[in-house]
Amino acid sequence: MSPTPQERRAARHQLGTGAAAPATRRGPSGGRKKPITVDAIISTAFGIVEREGYDALTMRRLAAVLETGPSSLYAHVVNKEDLDELLIGRLCAEVELPEPDPAQWRQQIAWICTRLRDQYLRYPGISQAAFAAAPANLDTLRVGEGMLAVLLAGGIEPQAAAWAIDSLMLYVNAYSLEFSLASGRLGRGEDWVVSREELLRRFAALPAGFPQTRRYATELTAGTPHERFDFTVGVMIDGLTAARREG
Repeated sequence: MSPTPQERRAARHQLGTGAAAPATRRGPSGGRKKPITVDAIISTAFGIVEREGYDALTMRRLAAVLETGPSSLYAHVVNKEDLDELLIGRLCAEVELPEPDPAQWRQQIAWICTRLRDQYLRYPGISQAAFAAAPANLDTLRVGEGMLAVLLAGGIEPQAAAWAIDSLMLYVNAYSLEFSLASGRLGRGEDWVVSREELLRRFAALPAGFPQTRRYATELTAGTPHERFDFTVGVMIDGLTAARREG
């Protein structure tokens, strides 16, 4: 009996993504096409996201680029959610993890978050694939393992460390998605994303019921997106000091 899609997925998690047995294919003119493998599917999917954004990635679109039918893809990936997990896993596999250092745990955890953010920003909107998905891919779990090791080395209580990882990853995902959406709108010339100068003008024109916004408009609009990212991650990390183990 052939393995079920769920069994294929479970086996891939245990053994790594790897390359499935390639199937020789011929194009309309009889020439050879690139064989379909899990690696070929992942690479092609990344190409679509890089050129067109994550919203353009569908199984039908992926099949078209690979010059095959959607049913051929299901011999290698279970569904779109499975593909999402593979994509996030591939990005996580490229994140280098530091050797936990109790004296540098704050810098190390912030570095991992920044590296993960930069991975997501390479492919506009791809962090959507990480939302509402329990980490099961070994490459994704590897990043969580590394973050946990750093926090524990820093003396953070295990429960606080576990929840901190969830919170930090959620923020990284959300930040990356917002950044990609804003960048895409700016690239299309849409006026929903306004400049700092325009925001300052709008705040200055607010009625009297907004005295604090008018007074602190400069502070409210200061900084680059990445500076705000660093600030927020720093605040989250600093909040963990109350959860450090004694001794």
